[in-house]
Formats: sequence, C-alpha cells, structure tokens
Amino acid sequence: MNGLPGADLFAFESLLSPNEQAKLAELREFLAAEIAPHAADWWNRAEFPAHILPKLAALELSTPAQRGYSNLFAGLVIAEMTRVDTSIATFFLVHHDLFVESLYGFGSESQKERLLADAAGLRITGAFALTEPGHGSDVAGGMETRARRISSATGKADDGGDTWVLNGAKRWIGNGTFCDYMLVWARDESAGADGAPGAVRGFIVDASLPGVSRTRIENKIALRTVQNADIVFKDVQVAEADRFAGINSFEDTNQLLRGSRIMVAWQAVGQQLAAFDVAREYAVERRQFGRPLAKFQLIQQQLVTMLGNAVASMGMMARLAQLQDAGAADMPQVALAKSYTSARMRETVALGRSILGGNGIVTDYRMAKIFADAEAIFTYEGSYEINTLIVGRAVTGVSAIV
Repeated sequence: MNGLPGADLFAFESLLSPNEQAKLAELREFLAAEIAPHAADWWNRAEFPAHILPKLAALELSTPAQRGYSNLFAGLVIAEMTRVDTSIATFFLVHHDLFVESLYGFGSESQKERLLADAAGLRITGAFALTEPGHGSDVAGGMETRARRISSATGKADDGGDTWVLNGAKRWIGNGTFCDYMLVWARDESAGADGAPGAVRGFIVDASLPGVSRTRIENKIALRTVQNADIVFKDVQVAEADRFAGINSFEDTNQLLRGSRIMVAWQAVGQQLAAFDVAREYAVERRQFGRPLAKFQLIQQQLVTMLGNAVASMGMMARLAQLQDAGAADMPQVALAKSYTSARMRETVALGRSILGGNGIVTDYRMAKIFADAEAIFTYEGSYEINTLIVGRAVTGVSAIV
C-alpha cells in the first residue's frame, strides 16, 4: 500500500543482484496482470489455465539456478508466485523443480536432447509420480509399484531386456491429469541379495501409453486449480531408453526431494506474505464502530505477529539459500526450515482469516483461498510431523521413525 512499508521489512530482496531484482519485478508485473485477476475464479471452478503457459514460459524462469541465478532468487520466485496464487506456484514447482530438474540431474544425454528444451519452454508438461494410495511418508520402504524387465521379442523376464513393464498406482500426482510425461518411481521386481524386490528405478513415462489411466481427484478444499490425479499403471511397457540411468536407489532421489522441500518452504513464506497483504489492506480500509479496524490494538497486534512470522521465515530461508549456494544445505536444515515455516504459516493465515471476520470465509476477499491452500503446504513435501522427526533424529542421534 502506498506510503506503508512492504512485508519484506528486513529488505532481504536487497541481497539480490540488480539483474535478479529487475527479473523479480518483471515476474510481479506478469502475476499482477495475468494471474491475480483470475486466480480466485480458476480456484472456484477447479480449472487449470493452460492458456497462460506460453506467457509463463516467456519469462524464462525455468529452474533459475540452472540459468545462473542465485538460490535466493529461485526461492523468491516461488514465494512471489505463491503470494499471488499457490496453485500456479505449485504447478511451476512440480514441473520445473521436480520434472525438469530430474532431466538435468539424472537424464541421459539422449533424454536431455529429446525432452529438456521443450520441458523448460513448457511446450511439454511433466509430473512427478512418487506418492501411492497406501504410501506417503513411508513410500521409500513401502513402494508397491513394480517394474519388471523383459525382452520385447520374447515377452519374458530378461535382466538385459530392452523393455520394462510397470504395474501399480500413484496418488496425489500434481499435473497428473494433463501432463505429457511423468517421472514414475517403481521398485525393480528382480530380487536383491536378501531375496526381496530390488532397487527403486525411475522412468520417463509417456502419459499416452497403453495401460496408463488417470482420474482427477475431486472435492479438494485446497489447491483446487492444481490438477491432482490418481494414476494406475497396468502392464505399461516402457523402453529401457526411457529409464533414468542415473537413478539406482531411492537415495538418488534425495537431491530432488531436498530441493523441492526447500521450495515448498518458500511457498510457506509466500503464503504468509499474501495473508499479510490482504489482512493489512482490509484492516486499513474496513471501518467498525466508526473507525478503521487498524486503529484497534488487538488488530495491530495480530498484524505484527503475522509480519514477524513472515520475516522470521524469510530470514531462515535466506540463510538456507546461502547454504545452498555453498553446497552445504543438508536434509536436517531443510526439514527444520519446512516444518518451522509451515507452522508459522498456519498461525499467520489463521490470524489473517480472523481479521477479515465473516468475509474471511469467502474467496471474494482472497483470504479464504489463502487460508485453505495453506493446509496443503503444511502437509506435502513431508508433513510437519515427519520433518520435525527428521530434525529430532539429527539432534538426538535417535530415530523416532520405525
């Protein structure tokens, strides 16, 4: 608001280079013009605005760190997108920070040549198919989707075969209803040394292959614009050339999951910035008992708590970005950031909803959407509880997770 300080009260954006600051300003202009006026309507109708993808791609913000930008800038990109619409930010995160980053990190040269440019340019879209109907936090050990290697000539199991057959199911897959390709995780049926199914493999699966069925998850109360899907694989044949050669175990996914978890923590920052923006504007303009809400002491206290939460979260994430730049960010630090920022976010959006009173439960005033979307952030990319236990294990040396 004119004449009032912004939510970035400690000026973390000043740490960006002039080029990064200019690019962030360009992103804000795009979001204000193309996303903000329509976000609530898309959310209400649970429809994804595919028509904006060429304009979004024109910003050339796919995987910013791969383009030479700092990790602080990459995080602020997600925060700013979330500040305007959490669903669009989530689409961007799933496609770029999971699917495209997977191509960079694990794709063969031929896979990169075939897919990377189109994926980065949003001419094709991707999804990250990991979570299963019966396995979320425990999917590393409990994965039920199976991959069997065969010879396409004989149709029989063959350790040197040219084809893999996938069977299983995935759930909560963002972009899953419309993506062109998905990175699918499955456990190799070939027995390991202990006789149990072997290593986890990653596959680039063309979503139009026979045997792939996709169903949109309905009746969500958060991220309604995001098209989450239940996906079933029934005897889906995938060429050996479409297996990620760089992935031989679930441990190989840690780099991806660490990066995406950081970006979800940045979403928790953006959600708080959005809540503060809306609540402050409402408090200044709304009059009760003959004066603006902002003149009431309790309202000011709530706004200051919201701002403090947002600034503290930004400070933690800015430091984490510095550790990323130095190649020194480890999983306990990332888990603490995600758990802490999402807890502060939950408090912040609840205070914001309270400030808007009855108007806080309708999407016309934005706060209801912000409040609802926060629940998804609190849970995905490791729930608050799981991330807390990861940190607890690190600081005590004792695991509370079986």
